[in-house]
Amino acid sequence: MTFVFSADGHIVEPDNLLTEGLPPSLRKFGVHAEVRDGFLYRYSGDKVTSKMALNKPRMQGWDGDDFGRPNSKGSREIPARLEDMVLDGVDAEIVFPSLALTAFLIENAEAELATAQVYNDWHHATLKDYPTQFVRCGILPVRNLDYCVTEMKRLAALGFTSAMLPSRIERTSGLPFYNMEAWDPVFEAAQELGIVFVLHTGTGREDVRSFRGPGGALINYAIQSCDGMETIMQLVAGGVLDRFPGAKVCCIESGASWLAAVAERMDEVYDTHRHFVRPKLSVVPSQIIARQVACSFQYDRACVMSRVVTGTKAIMWGADYPHHEGTFPRSKHVLAHLFDDIEISESDKADIVGLNAGRLFRLPHPAVLAAA
Repeated sequence: MTFVFSADGHIVEPDNLLTEGLPPSLRKFGVHAEVRDGFLYRYSGDKVTSKMALNKPRMQGWDGDDFGRPNSKGSREIPARLEDMVLDGVDAEIVFPSLALTAFLIENAEAELATAQVYNDWHHATLKDYPTQFVRCGILPVRNLDYCVTEMKRLAALGFTSAMLPSRIERTSGLPFYNMEAWDPVFEAAQELGIVFVLHTGTGREDVRSFRGPGGALINYAIQSCDGMETIMQLVAGGVLDRFPGAKVCCIESGASWLAAVAERMDEVYDTHRHFVRPKLSVVPSQIIARQVACSFQYDRACVMSRVVTGTKAIMWGADYPHHEGTFPRSKHVLAHLFDDIEISESDKADIVGLNAGRLFRLPHPAVLAAA
């Protein structure tokens, strides 16, 4: 039986975790909600991250459930989640937040640190007793990069092997772009601690809606893949990954088919514009990508066909549980046909659907340990 690891799963935090968990003096600067004029507003600091009419019927997914399945037991309770994993044919997964996905929009450094610590402690307590089924993934504060390194060390001491950074640095955020040397202490710590950085789609965006009007719903979701592309290009071209070759980065829920195109395009420009390129890298961009970058995907089979460029270990399948744009509860069917008409070895198949992610996140599952 093939070992299946989903490189994309979500859990819904308790509604009051990110408010009551913070000192009262910091709550207004963190992630919080407010009911006003018939709407539920969610905030990160003073930024509105969502607005929902209280009397408006929830949108339904293809199966009739509320879109995103926010009330499913498995998104909140571990026993029910394990049952859903058996139903879906998933042996293990890495778990990301829901409410805390907007934590990177917090501008107050103390509130951001407190939010990260509260979430990470809860996440650890919730999943630590299931080491072979779940990879714990923390969130990191980025307003103060000293705080970021300190929290990375704390997470590593708790046994975390992964932590989230924002997928996108907005120009208005006040944060350094990922090609800047300001990030060097963070990536040096990742290399030393063995923390894999996760860039989950949509994180760091002030507004996930880039377009309105015709086609907006399709464009707004698809264009988030560009965040991962831009960030990976910054980390590679800026030399951050080259300076810290042991640091690993993965883009989640951004698709993976773009990675080969970015690798080849960067190689082309690195050669043809070599007189202008600074800094000079120790190897060409595609080699850095093959060495240090991975992406998760759900359906886009082109990434499997272009693995000759990226390397097979760069691609990892993910279900995006429990969201409707993911493959739950049809993952068995999706995986059964994922490689149809593609020339690929059984070993590569096993790596893509489970072992690549298991090795990257150092999951102590017997199947991963046997294949190490």
